Amino acid sequence: MARLTPAELAAHLKDGLLSFPVTAFTPDLAFDERAYRAHVEWQSGYDVAGLFAAGGTGEGFSLSPAESAAVVRAAVESSRPEVPVLASAGGATWQAVENARAAEEAGAEGLLVLPPYLTECDQQGLEAHVDAIASATRLAIIVYNRGTAIYAAETVERLADRHPNVIGFKDAIGDIEHLAKVYARNGDRLFYLGGLPTAETFALPLLQMGLSTYSSALFNFAPEFALDFYRDVRAQDRAAVTEKLSRFVLPYVEIRDRGHGYGVSIVKAGLRAVGRDVGPVRPPLHDLREGEYADLAALIERAGIATERIAS
Repeated sequence: MARLTPAELAAHLKDGLLSFPVTAFTPDLAFDERAYRAHVEWQSGYDVAGLFAAGGTGEGFSLSPAESAAVVRAAVESSRPEVPVLASAGGATWQAVENARAAEEAGAEGLLVLPPYLTECDQQGLEAHVDAIASATRLAIIVYNRGTAIYAAETVERLADRHPNVIGFKDAIGDIEHLAKVYARNGDRLFYLGGLPTAETFALPLLQMGLSTYSSALFNFAPEFALDFYRDVRAQDRAAVTEKLSRFVLPYVEIRDRGHGYGVSIVKAGLRAVGRDVGPVRPPLHDLREGEYADLAALIERAGIATERIAS
């Protein structure tokens, strides 16, 4: 059972860094629960506001409903009590509802509603999709604006009015006009978080749009760097943010952009580079090529992130 009410969870999450732990796999691509539990335990040992299990960086799209439930349960049981775990609800509406119910049973505090699988849909369909999920659980709900799920400001408002457990809006599009409309329409009724790939790149300007936090994939392998970066963003220290962008984030993005789907692959490569290997990615993703991995490892060393290794 969730410890926090939806309103309490929103207040907790909006002013701290968030992250999506990668899901550990064995060489034959089975869920490696032992390695995953160790990873979540390490991640939750830092001052992070919340961890999202089985999400995009966690390759939730490749997990069966049973695997997703197992991943969420392992995360809940491995995280410090002070660090809430949120799950993800994806796929078709029936599957998202199943994800939501399993997450509540596992003790998750909230739920990120991922875009419905593949099909395009209008606002009526999106609203019905979130209605079904929010009605199936008492967990706090965050809608994810990306891909096939672009929520109009009015749709978000209706969902928030109808469901007290709808607490947040996560954006992975970066359309400034759209964000302005969503924020103007919903105000402090919701909290807003950034979800663009390597969110650090956009964090400072989006802070001005009301997105007080974001999900950091970098936190998976460079938690101290990621937390320092977030503190600089919230302090609006442009010089410090620019220095970190130049030293690590932008060169990292250049390596990430060498292959489709590398947003997850490069995170697992980063963990391998700092001595915390959690296995490969599942198809249709593929791991970094050896030359790309070598470039990443060298960048991590050069940027001083490798000195942040924690002995297992």
